[in-house]
Amino acid sequence: MNEQVRSRPDGCRRPLSEAYDTALLDLDGVVYAGGQAIAHAVESLTAVRDGGMHLAYVTNNAARTPQAVADQLTGFGLPTGAADVITSAQAVARLIAEQVPAGARVLAVGGEGLVVALRERGLEPVFSADDEPAAVVQGFDPTLDWERLAEAAYAVQRGVPWFASNTDLTIPKERGIAPGNGALVEVVRTAAGGTPQVAGKPLPPMHRETVLRTGARRPLVIGDRLDTDIEGACNGGVDSLLVLTGVTSPAALLAAPPQHRPAYVDADLRGLLAPQPEVTADDGGFRCGGWRAEAAGDALVVDGEGAPLDGLRALCAAAWTAAGTGSCGADAGKALARLGM
Repeated sequence: MNEQVRSRPDGCRRPLSEAYDTALLDLDGVVYAGGQAIAHAVESLTAVRDGGMHLAYVTNNAARTPQAVADQLTGFGLPTGAADVITSAQAVARLIAEQVPAGARVLAVGGEGLVVALRERGLEPVFSADDEPAAVVQGFDPTLDWERLAEAAYAVQRGVPWFASNTDLTIPKERGIAPGNGALVEVVRTAAGGTPQVAGKPLPPMHRETVLRTGARRPLVIGDRLDTDIEGACNGGVDSLLVLTGVTSPAALLAAPPQHRPAYVDADLRGLLAPQPEVTADDGGFRCGGWRAEAAGDALVVDGEGAPLDGLRALCAAAWTAAGTGSCGADAGKALARLGM
């Protein structure tokens, strides 16, 4: 984690795509939601790739293989190879392989992406707790049924080491926010007790897997979730861009504790193509663009005009500075309404 507590969003005089060599992009809520590309994602990523930035797609969703993800992105108009996709299934398979004998059986409770990742590490996926597995691993699978969750619970109850690709409680879909792998992990925990070893964002195994596979020297993590994407970047000591196209609301951003504070904030992936405005201190408050924000008593206030995102950036500085190393408890409702957010 970065030792310095971030008290305001950073500015950048160059487009972010020129300041960083590799974009480490989350998928769900950033590039697409379910089967639909998010507005401006394809055009923006095409432009930054053509400008020389390497694109790598880093997802906590372990359901599909990297090739399947690459095919979907290619179908959106973003030509992508399997090597450009890093999944939590790959990270957890490496984690397991480091702790069990070569060729060991692993009870796989997840989708094809998890099964393929285990086999790539020389492990043998099995599907019953009675197959004497050396480990049990859970990964997201939208078709997962009660019987497979029960098999995981039986294995955990017998003392089999338990792993999870990730513990995201939710996942963005076309129709709204749906339960994620973390919700399924909680089902097994309720039945069997215990705590799994977790590989996915925001934990170090995922960052290690990403660095090993991309070779990035100056990466920028791009995500929509504070507790996975942004915290993962913080844990890895790299900068991050939060886009407001997924699960994080402006109010949640203002209340973010230090490990959830991104370096940059933008509406969507068009933010990669532009410089980021500077936030400056101003007599007890903060300015960005045409807006000035401050913490006044138990409320955040903002005045001015211009791009609402600049007002949000100024509010972030006011909220994070007031909170210090905690979470800001000041009421932001009126300030956000003033910005139309």
